[in-house]
Amino acid sequence: AQSVTQPDDLVTITEGNPLTVKCTYSISGSPYLFWYVQYPNQGLQFLLRYISGDNLVKGSYGFEAEFNKSQTSFHLKKPSVLGSDSAVYFCAGSDTVVGAAGRAEHK
Repeated sequence: AQSVTQPDDLVTITEGNPLTVKCTYSISGSPYLFWYVQYPNQGLQFLLRYISGDNLVKGSYGFEAEFNKSQTSFHLKKPSVLGSDSAVYFCAGSDTVVGAAGRAEHK
């Protein structure tokens, strides 16, 4: 079965220190990996994704993640955190890229 795991339930952050949120995966073939963040009282926001190419992916808000195939990991990192980085971080993965679009219009 394919899976994505975040081994740490809680990571304590100290302003100015580096942050690592771990993510490991068990996905056959070439995985597609994603990080999302949910700040307090807000919806889920996309941070970054790995599809192919450069193993080091830079994303929003100064975050980056490194795809490591040998260790089957895609850890999220930020060199220097802020108090406002206190949030819930979600790692997701798939062996295929699927998508859908919806449209909303004001009438």
